[in-house]
This record gives sequence, C-alpha cells and structure tokens, in this order.
Amino acid sequence: MKYKIAVSGAAEVGHCSKNIEKLSREVGREIVRQGCILLTGATTGCPYYAAQSGNKAGGISIGFSPAVSEKEHKKVYKLPTDEFDVMIYTGFDYAGRNLLLTRAADGVIIICGRMGTLNEFTIAYEDRRPIGVLLGSGGTADLIQTITRRPHKKRGAIVYDTDPKKLVQKLIKEIRKDKNHKGRK
Repeated sequence: MKYKIAVSGAAEVGHCSKNIEKLSREVGREIVRQGCILLTGATTGCPYYAAQSGNKAGGISIGFSPAVSEKEHKKVYKLPTDEFDVMIYTGFDYAGRNLLLTRAADGVIIICGRMGTLNEFTIAYEDRRPIGVLLGSGGTADLIQTITRRPHKKRGAIVYDTDPKKLVQKLIKEIRKDKNHKGRK
C-alpha cells in the first residue's frame, strides 16, 4: 500500500522564501519518486506547485476542496482543478477541509504557510501523525521548532530539514515506524 503524504503550505507565497516555488516543486516530485500519493488542500501556492511537479513525475495527486462542488471550487473559492487526479469536495469550508485532508494522510509536510497551515499542523500534531517541516521556507514552517519547544505533551514525530529530498525520506521513515508501532498497515 502506498503512503499518502499531505503537503500543507502557503496559498499566497509573498511572505515565503524567495525560492519557495522551486522548493515546493521538489517536495512534490520527491513524494512521487518515493512511491507515495500526494494530497493537498486543492489550493494555490506551495500545495499547487507540489501537485504540478508530482503530476509531471507521473504520480497521483488528490485534492481536498473546501467547496461542495466543482462549480463552487472554481467560482467562489477561485481554486484550481487542473493538477488533481481525484478531487474530494468536502463542503466544509477551510477548517473542515483541513481536518479531512490531515486525517486522510499518513504524514504531513509543512512548507512556509500562515494560519491555515498552522491549523493543519496542529491537527496532525494532536492526531500524532508524523510531520515533516521544510526549514528555511518561511512563515509557519520556520516557527514550529519554537512553538514545540514550549511545554506541551509529546505527540507524534516531527522531522526537520532544509533539503526537500532528505525531508521526504525522513518523513517516510517516521511513517513506517508509526504504522509498524500502531499496527496500522
């Protein structure tokens, strides 16, 4: 069975690192190269760049839309559909979409981001999903180490790297450990 890795990140990338498009594309491509399925929130920016490169690498890309239909996804939310092999229209706006996306994933990668990315991180964290954080990408991703240093209950594994390939490899290792430990196959 292939692992499902969600890419969570900034839909608007103006506050991210200057090479954010390249980094996001490398993450998407590496997820596919490692034999995994790419999940995103069917949005623009970092997740979209990852989906584009994942598709070009011959992978499967599944989008979780906040909308109830394709029409609403395009007209109301103004989000893309062209890079997704499968689109799941949740009808639960962004907060509900984030929950479903994160819970459908075996692991989550955080690239840059703002509040929505932080929401997806906290869902994954509370659910004890393995998380990979792309350091140096800006935004939320660069704050997570500081946030998790504060007193808190230890949850699932969090791995960090500045290199997309190494980050995906580290995350897959943690997903394997998580599945073997919990007996989830």
